[in-house]
Amino acid sequence: MREILLAFGRALRSLGRKGVFVHLVWPSLLAVVVWMTVAVLTWSTLVETVVAWIQSWAFVGEWIAASEIGATATLIVVEIALALAFLPLIYVTAALLVAVIALPMMLEQVARKDYGELELRRGGSNLGSAWNAIVAGLLFLIGMVVSLPLWLIPGAGLVASVVLTAWLNQRAFGYDALMLHADPEELRRLPRVQRTSMLLLGGACALLAYVPFVNLVAPAFCGLAFVHFMLEALRRERIERGVTVLDALSVPQARE
Repeated sequence: MREILLAFGRALRSLGRKGVFVHLVWPSLLAVVVWMTVAVLTWSTLVETVVAWIQSWAFVGEWIAASEIGATATLIVVEIALALAFLPLIYVTAALLVAVIALPMMLEQVARKDYGELELRRGGSNLGSAWNAIVAGLLFLIGMVVSLPLWLIPGAGLVASVVLTAWLNQRAFGYDALMLHADPEELRRLPRVQRTSMLLLGGACALLAYVPFVNLVAPAFCGLAFVHFMLEALRRERIERGVTVLDALSVPQARE
């Protein structure tokens, strides 16, 4: 838990650096515009489709057809569930934009200032980052589709969304945070060793997606937190294994 809090603290500190803050805002704004447009254009069709699907259920459909109150309550629940379902879609879109575009741009600057002594072993690549993000996004969407019935149970859909988003965060951002500094073996092993902590960090970030205004920067802030968490974990592991860091004279370090 201490390492997670440390990562959050360092991520907050990084927000004040030149060129970082802009990458926190644009992915979420773009995702909001895209999904709000989709919602406006398809809202009536989505609501009618989901209501018709519920009415096809045995017993439930008969109760809705026979009760005006039941039909009204069902319509309200469906509209609320659909509105809430758009939040994780906005988040995953923003998270993929962060993973593929924004985070690599922030990574070099943040790493140079805070982890300049770590040797660059380049076990990953931008292509690997893009592929990892696409696979993570597809698996996340499959999980969302499978969990759709839970949105009709108060609270259950939200829990499922947080769990899935926590997984998405650790899968997408864990690779990006290490791709420049870890070698291929470290890039495979370290996320396995840190998986529980990464899921906790990803879950904490997932909750930010439901905080008004904060959710606009939540995906990119989460990416920053993972950069600090994973690079600090890599630094500790190399020290424990007796692997020396780069000589300070050979790698210029930017000082704050």
